[in-house]
Amino acid sequence: MNSISMLIAGEACAAAGNATFDRLNPLDGQIATRAPAASVDDAVAAVEAAAAAFPGWAATGPSQRRDLLTKAAQALEAKGPAFAAAIAAETGGSAIWAGFNVHLAAGMLREAAAMTTQITGEIIPSDVPGSFAMAVRQPAGVVLGMAPWNAPVILGVRAVALPLACGNTVVMKGSELCPATHGLIIEAFQEAGLPKGVVNYVTNAPADAGPVVEAMIAHPAVRRVNFTGSTRVGKIIAAACAKHLKPAVLELGGKAPFVVLDDADLDAAVNGAAFGAFANSGQICMSTERIIVDETVADEFSRRLAAKAASLPLGDPRLGPVVLGSVVDMTAVARCNELIDDALAKGAKLLCGGKAETTLMPATLLDHVTPDMRIYSEESFGPVKPIVRVRGEEAAVACANDNAFGLSSAVFTRDTSRGMRVAAGIQSGICHINGPTVHDEAQMPFGGVKDSGYGRFGGKAGIAEFTDLRWMTIQTTERHYPF
Repeated sequence: MNSISMLIAGEACAAAGNATFDRLNPLDGQIATRAPAASVDDAVAAVEAAAAAFPGWAATGPSQRRDLLTKAAQALEAKGPAFAAAIAAETGGSAIWAGFNVHLAAGMLREAAAMTTQITGEIIPSDVPGSFAMAVRQPAGVVLGMAPWNAPVILGVRAVALPLACGNTVVMKGSELCPATHGLIIEAFQEAGLPKGVVNYVTNAPADAGPVVEAMIAHPAVRRVNFTGSTRVGKIIAAACAKHLKPAVLELGGKAPFVVLDDADLDAAVNGAAFGAFANSGQICMSTERIIVDETVADEFSRRLAAKAASLPLGDPRLGPVVLGSVVDMTAVARCNELIDDALAKGAKLLCGGKAETTLMPATLLDHVTPDMRIYSEESFGPVKPIVRVRGEEAAVACANDNAFGLSSAVFTRDTSRGMRVAAGIQSGICHINGPTVHDEAQMPFGGVKDSGYGRFGGKAGIAEFTDLRWMTIQTTERHYPF
């Protein structure tokens, strides 16, 4: 068992009354982590610590912020083995997935460090004689960041790195499913030497999430909120932010379409689909969730993809290298099993895998999926994926858009001009031509449309989200007034 602390005003601390909650390992039910169960007062204290640290951090020069974030990236990388152990214990993720998380998260910190000197404004011509007019970006204040368990290092770092680079202070609310994993991120910031109160960390018991989050959003010092997670919870966060007029960045659920046109390189498409569908057992917001294949190549594509999926190693990530480790809990298993039963009862064909009795779920493909099957429209968020056969390009685009979500997407074709045309018709924040739906880079504008949320993380788009744009003028000559 791993016992952890919160961080408020630079000090490791317990929750009020030493209240705790336990995160259990999804494979054996043993206690993986015992974490503080923050009260509303604890959460408010974290926000107030961030507010007290804000003026000093906002006034810190970009080079100093860059150096500290670079040191945090180095400290994060050094914790690779600790992250692998924590992820395996708390969420059942594989060592491959943990390593990828640490690698990309360190890159995000370095990209955020580079952006400290890219927070620019502009001079705007004014109609008032002698008025020197500017648009100036300034830090917003305290940023509340909330990250999920599924890509815990990547999304935990993303929640706070660019806000810090912009001169904001942060409160990170750790996921109830991986409090130790998220805590390691905070340790990296501490080891880098960030001033007290610039980064704060709170953890809460699942039952207390509502009042704890509401209290932080309501606090006047919190000026931005970012949340990555389910659409259901995202709507609750959005409503709370609207109530208090707080801008939010929300990256929510997905049903990413993976379109294989009749002229696609099938080997490339199979490799891209397998990676997008089964990385981290399909538990990624960008995971391929609907494989849409032109009927002229569907038989061959499905045969090749099924063979590859069936060969992917499955097992306990604590015992050795695997591609598919454990899914997060038995609730995920039950959901995926229900989707399989429903699809098969309505005429789908099982190509590989199948129902599971434990959290070790095999890569599963269901062919000939139709709109009346639940898996056609519901996010599986697991290693169970539907193949939908269509006739022609227009039908492929219509199928890709036939759902409430719009985060990532992919199109495979040998004709890049055709790929651009099809991509333009797909309703999503992200589209990759001849690449997988699962892809992220720190400098890219990352986010979705429709029920996948709004706002963008990453690069200059992220700077726009986590700063206030102010109009400022200097009157350089005498000004004339009408009275």
